[in-house]
Amino acid sequence: MGLCQYYLLSVVLLLPALCYSQYTFTSSRATYYGSPDGLGTPTGACGFGAYGRTVNDANVAGVSRLWNNGTGCGACYQVRCNVPEVCTDYGVYVVVTDYGEGDDTDFVLSPRAYGRMALADKAEELYTFGVVDVEFLRVPCRFRGYNVMFKVHENSKYPQYLAVATLYVGGQNDVLAVEMWQEDCKEWMPMKRAFGAVFDIFYPPPGPMNLRFQVSGSAGLTWVVANNAIPKVWKAGVAYDLLLKGVLCTPVSSKLN
Repeated sequence: MGLCQYYLLSVVLLLPALCYSQYTFTSSRATYYGSPDGLGTPTGACGFGAYGRTVNDANVAGVSRLWNNGTGCGACYQVRCNVPEVCTDYGVYVVVTDYGEGDDTDFVLSPRAYGRMALADKAEELYTFGVVDVEFLRVPCRFRGYNVMFKVHENSKYPQYLAVATLYVGGQNDVLAVEMWQEDCKEWMPMKRAFGAVFDIFYPPPGPMNLRFQVSGSAGLTWVVANNAIPKVWKAGVAYDLLLKGVLCTPVSSKLN
């Protein structure tokens, strides 16, 4: 699908502020994949679609051991290579958008991200390595104005099939589950993880829909509720944005407040 046809149905939430990381680097290896423009891929296994090409200025990565059945999607890492005469001290800040395996690597980086680990005028030399020793660190994700953003996936078909993909998770948080409020039964219905960061449900309830996300991070397990997150008539081709200032940041019961 061309970029001119790519739209997002997105909702943004506020999560508890988690502005710290483990501060412990892990040794590994990284490589990069082929891309004529150096950007990310629109077919990443996380389900981000064309938006995954340019998120974080196309500093993106595919992972394998950090994949965790898709919960690793959207996680942020600092990755730095270990060749002093070629590499910067900081390295690059990347967002996971795909599953990728290399030669005993934890990261398959976009060409842009791989090159940004290098010192000025040393990127071409770094590319010749193909695979390079690195250190990586899980770091908080930081996005302007929101902490969680999701979209109605392009495969959704109104009204019988709804799929949502979590694009961003602020801080150091992973989305473990997504549930939808069923008003007639007064209970939360679990959505199934279809693949990557995509959760789906057949025959969703009519009317504006409330979602809640089970988030795991340094603060433990948390349920974050988004009321009226999805409109009564939802369309994958139309954008909707919502900033929630009063979401629940502590575990909640099975009923709406």
